[in-house]
Amino acid sequence: MVDEQTIELLTRNEADMAFKRRVRTIFEWIPPADDKIILDCACGRGFYLNYYRYVSCVKLVGLELDPDIIRKAQKNVGHLPDITLNRANIYALPYPDNFFDGVILSEILEHIDDDVRGLKEVFRVLKPGASVAITVPNANYPFLWDPINKTLETVFKTKIRKGPLSGIWANHVRLYTLEQLRKAITDAGFEITAERTFTHYSFPFIHNLVYGLGKPLLESGIMPDNLASAADRTTFDKNKGGLLNPINVGLAVLNFFDRPNKMDEPLDRSTVNLCIKATKR
Repeated sequence: MVDEQTIELLTRNEADMAFKRRVRTIFEWIPPADDKIILDCACGRGFYLNYYRYVSCVKLVGLELDPDIIRKAQKNVGHLPDITLNRANIYALPYPDNFFDGVILSEILEHIDDDVRGLKEVFRVLKPGASVAITVPNANYPFLWDPINKTLETVFKTKIRKGPLSGIWANHVRLYTLEQLRKAITDAGFEITAERTFTHYSFPFIHNLVYGLGKPLLESGIMPDNLASAADRTTFDKNKGGLLNPINVGLAVLNFFDRPNKMDEPLDRSTVNLCIKATKR
């Protein structure tokens, strides 16, 4: 089990408070053990792989379809030991049956057209008794998290899916209700063994600020090194947390707004994320 102090270190640079709770949830449900093999599907830029490698010697496999994104993952974690990166599709995982001891499926299902088909492939490659940790955006998300889309959905029955104002709907096929997520998971053959929902309170427009403004600015490479090292998820160990750095001041403000939040909110409350641990029996 990864202790709270270590998780605080890993997420020191994090402005997305829902992501911080996703990290805690993933480590809780898919604990790193050196004799295991864990798949991150899809691994994106390799953030979870980096965290797992920092705390353990577990064997790691990252799968990603987007060629630009997997190049970024290669840059971030490709040099680390016992990490294999594959470019492939979730509908046709290039791994044998009953192979993995755990699978991370974080913020993925909302991007694919046929979620049950993707989940069935994950089911196939998991060992019997092993689990997948699934996180998705909640259709019942808080107003302040993304006021633009919440207003558009409520008043005009529409949303913004692309661009800097896309917010929680960015490039998503769907957001999930808990009932929709449960059905997709059980239709794929899994048994649900834990459920969680979190992040109700937030700084206004935080999704737009972090992903619409902050992420492109960081990836542009124009930020001074001291600011970038405090804003980049991969350089948490280089940020000493000093408040002379304006990024750390901003993080302190965001953490203040996050203080009333709990790891386990009532399942019917408006929150950013729905999470389910599902097991292959």
